[in-house]
Parts: sequence; C-alpha cells; structure tokens
Amino acid sequence: MKKLFTIDDFMVAAIAALGYGFGETIARLSGLSELLCVAASFALGIVLEEIISKIVFSEAVQKKPMNRVLTYIIIFIIFIIAHSVSVVWMGVSMLDYLSEEFLYVVGLPILGFVVNLLIRAYRVRKIRKLYGDGREGFVFDVKKEDIEEVNRQNQAIQDEYDADLSVKTRTGIFVGKKSQDTIVYLGIPYAKPPVGELRWKAPEPLPSSNAVFEAKNFGASAIQVEHPGVILKHHRQSEDCLTLNLCVGAQKSEVKKPVLVLFHYGDFTYGGAVDPLLDGTNFVNEHPGIVVVSFNFRLGIFGFIDFSEIPGGKAYPDALNLGLLDQIAALEWIRENIAAFGGDPERVTVLGFESGATCICMLAACKKAKGLFKKAVVFNGSLKMTWDTPQGPKDLAKSLLKETKAETMEELCRLETDALKDAAQKLWQNMCAPTCDGALIPSDVYQAYRNGEASDIEFIVGISGKGTKVFRSFIGDQRYAQFISAVVTEMQNSMDDPSIPDELKENIRALADGSIGPEEKSMLIEQWLALGVYHGAEKLSEGGNTVHLLYWDEEPLIENLGSGTVDVTAVLLGNTEALSMYGNVLNADLSETLQSLLRKFISGNPLQLYHNEIKGFDGLTWKAFPKALIVSDENIVCDTIKDR
Repeated sequence: MKKLFTIDDFMVAAIAALGYGFGETIARLSGLSELLCVAASFALGIVLEEIISKIVFSEAVQKKPMNRVLTYIIIFIIFIIAHSVSVVWMGVSMLDYLSEEFLYVVGLPILGFVVNLLIRAYRVRKIRKLYGDGREGFVFDVKKEDIEEVNRQNQAIQDEYDADLSVKTRTGIFVGKKSQDTIVYLGIPYAKPPVGELRWKAPEPLPSSNAVFEAKNFGASAIQVEHPGVILKHHRQSEDCLTLNLCVGAQKSEVKKPVLVLFHYGDFTYGGAVDPLLDGTNFVNEHPGIVVVSFNFRLGIFGFIDFSEIPGGKAYPDALNLGLLDQIAALEWIRENIAAFGGDPERVTVLGFESGATCICMLAACKKAKGLFKKAVVFNGSLKMTWDTPQGPKDLAKSLLKETKAETMEELCRLETDALKDAAQKLWQNMCAPTCDGALIPSDVYQAYRNGEASDIEFIVGISGKGTKVFRSFIGDQRYAQFISAVVTEMQNSMDDPSIPDELKENIRALADGSIGPEEKSMLIEQWLALGVYHGAEKLSEGGNTVHLLYWDEEPLIENLGSGTVDVTAVLLGNTEALSMYGNVLNADLSETLQSLLRKFISGNPLQLYHNEIKGFDGLTWKAFPKALIVSDENIVCDTIKDR
C-alpha cells in the first residue's frame, strides 16, 4: 500500500549528501586522521538530515502543494550553490556523495521491504499450517497457563500498595499494573452486580467507597452462548459481569486526554472485553495521548428479553433492553470517573463492531444516552438486526419458560445460572437483540436520525464487503445455516421497503423457489446487511450529522475465514498477535495509516493525511458522505460506493 520512497526522501537525501561530503572534505583538508574524517562526515550528514527532515516532513510544508514545490526549489538551489562552492574552492564534486546517498535512500527501503516480505511469508506459512483451508472456522491453540492467567480474579487490598499505580474514584481506589509504556486497570465494577434480586433489573449505581482493590485481572465475561470459534469459551463467565478496563499512558500529563470506548462484537449473545482483539495496550503505546476503555454488558436472555406476558413479568419492565442500559451505565461511570485516569469526559469517542456498533447506532438516538459521547465509529452496525416490536423477545421468554420448565418469573429467578446458560445454548436460534421499543429507543431510529436526534454526534460508518464468512467462522456451519434461514425470512418480509433496490428484490424473490444456492444466499445477505449500514449513514447525513464512510474491501488471507470485523478490529488497534490467532497477518502499513486517521478523529482534527505524514504515503483527504474511504489490498482511495 505504501510507496518505498517518495520525492521528499530524495530531497532530504540531497541535503544529507552535502553534510556527508562537506564533513569529510573539510576534515580531510584540515589534516585530520581517517577515523576523524569518517566521524565528521557522519556527524554533519546526520545533523543536516535531521534538520531538513523536520522541515520537509513538517505539516506546514506537506499540507500545501505550493509549499512542497517551493521547498524542493530551495533545496535544489542550495545543492547547486553548495556543489559549485565545493568544486571551485575544494576541488570536490558533491555529485559523488549525492549518488552514494541516493543508493542508500533507495537500497535501505528495498532491503527492509524484502525482509518484511520474508517475515510475512513465514507468518503466512505458519497460519496456513494451522488453519489449512479454513473450513473449520476459527481455532485457537490456547495454552493452559494462559487460560489460568486470564482467569485470575482481583482481590481487596488491606496492606500497602503502589500509589503510582493507583487511582481514586468515587467507587473505590483501584491499583493497576504497568504493561510496556502503559498502565492498565482491569475488572473495575461500574454498577452493582446484577445478581439475586437484581437479575433482569436495570443496573444500579455503586455506592461511594474508599476501599482499595486490585485492578490487575479482567472481570468475568457475561453469561453467553458458546460457539466453536469464539475464544471466550476459555474465560470464566458470571452474571456478575458489569466491569470495565482502562489503558492509559504511563507518562503523567496535565492535559486531559480524549477517551476511546470499545463496544465488543458478538451477535448480542456472545463476546466480551477480554477478547485479545480488543486489547488497547498496543494502541495506547503508539498513541499515549488517548485513554482506551473496554467493558462487558449483559447478553442474550440476560440482556434482551421481554417478560411482560409471563406471570409476574411486569415487575421486570427493563429486561427488554438491559444490555443497552448496561452500556449507558458504563458511559455514565466513565463520565463521572474518567478524569481521575487523565481522560476528558467531554471528549468521548465510542468504537463498536457488528452488534456493538448496532448498539451505538441505537444509543445515538436515545435521550437517556444524550451527551455521553460526542463521536462514534461504527463498523457493520445495522439496524436491520434489531427488533421493531417486542414480539420476538416475548416469544423468546415463552421459549425460555418451556425450556426450563418454569411457569412464573419467581421460578425463573430462583433458577441457577447454569440452568439458564444451558437453556440459552439451546435457544440460540431464537434471535436475541435490542428492541426499538418507543420508550428507551425511538420506534423508528432512521426517522429519529432524519429529525436530527443524533445531530450532535460525528460518525465514521464502516461497511465490510466480505464479512459473512467471518461470522460463519465464529459460530460454525450448522448455526450459520440457522442464521441464514432466519435472515432470509427477514429479507422476504421486507420486500415492501422502498429503500431496497429492484435488482436486490429480484434476487430476494429468487430465494422462494430455491434457485439460489448457499454461496449466493451468503452474498445476498451480505448485500442486504451492507445496505442497512449504508442507509444508516444516509439518514444520519440527512439529519445534519457529519458522516465519514469506510468501505473495507481487503481480500482475506484464507478465503473461508472471510475479511471484516476481525481484521478491522486488529488493524485499528494494532493487535498483531491477536490477528494471527484469527488466521491473518497484520498489514503494518495499513494499520499505521488507519490508526493515524482514527487518532485524528478522536482528537478532533480534520481527517486528512498530508504528504509523507506517514513516511512513504501520499496525501489523503477523507471526504464526507456520500464519499467513502475505500480500503483495498492495492490502495486507499476516497470515492463513491453506492454502486457496490
């Protein structure tokens, strides 16, 4: 994706050549030894290279083409004058040094490029050996000691502790641990445990406390459906799951930092913040001026279910969207306490993938979440994967009663967690999702967007062109077939939707007579879901939001594993090792570029990369909707994608 070298590199080389040439020549004419001549050559060459690099690669020069041209002209004139002086007064031609410097400028990047190719080839070989053709989906070679490490639990601290690693919040003092150039605080509760009488109840704030706790281990993941390709099956689960994790730069700063809050993916039934793809350490090491937060929320039958038609169920009116209420509670805790960690509560950006992105799309139109975040990055978040009415969650509640042989809410509440988890596992095909209930969430979120309900939030909306195979890799072939069946039914029921193109409707009609095979169905579902994401961006733009569209068109390393959520998550957060576990090799150049754009977005800067801001990369301006940043194997360009 990057160039190996640019005209800027050659301009810097010209001035560096003068330094090497004059340094050696002047030292030699002064009668210094061979060793000192070499030292003088390197000293002056390196100094001039550093100075001219700062000038040539500065924002002032790179941002405007005319400034670049003027800089090149000045450098050329300087070299001609210096060359003339050296020939007339010293009898030495600087052209020899220039040719040597150019060989260095060209040769070193090529050598690095070849080395990187060899390293990548080695990593690809290892992954292909592990995954083969990828038909079995995601598989993980997790060591027992790693599982034991990640399942450790935080304890209360009664004795002395490291004050430099501690942070005092309203709800307690938490002692983290240092990791590289960051400090991480793991497993901090943000609400009361939703257990016992609080099962299926809205999250309640924690009381104030001065107690001291470890924050060195992740909290338990939410009770969830376990799929073959989901790594969280190795992590402990509990109804007591409302915890969050923070990652901050170890260097103290008086300036409050913008905050990035991660919403995990998982089809509303699985997933969690302990997933190595969501580790914020690498991102904060590269961008210490940003605080990263991740958190868990209730899933599946614990987070999205309607008991209103169950005897005693009217006492649990919030059960319909508990997962969303948990997310709001986490954001409220962040607003109240993030300043203690060096974060700015007025500069919060949320970043979500798939189901997490869909939740963000709903919260953007939610009055209860108003002001809790100012910017949002949502990847593959489609409102088509939510309920328009509570009927689906009501049916789920009835199925839960039947599966557990309970007859009332009182009996359900007395059931052990394991019994409910077993029931959830069997009811996976009964879709769990948030509901546009008209109370917490507007009944028509698209209309709310058009009415400007979310107009104070700036968006990046991401779409994947090859994402359904990623989902199949998580949940396995059998469950993926169930998923396809459910989505096909939903598509056939949406034929009256005027926003669906006629060509797509013709393909949907072909589903009825069975003339479309499994592969074609997957592609059709992909188009339908992508269309939902695109329509969300369209309605936000109509409502006055600033929207930037991203289209992920990268080819998968292994075709059967797909390319989408996993790759984007790793690329944006820089998680090389995690992506290897998921069957791909991180493109470091692409990661650096997209991370730079994400950092600019979070910090409130224009989404523009000027020439050579990232060395070897041409300038780029990410224009607002309907333009899109198209990310492919060959290049990153800004263009329209509606025809796709």
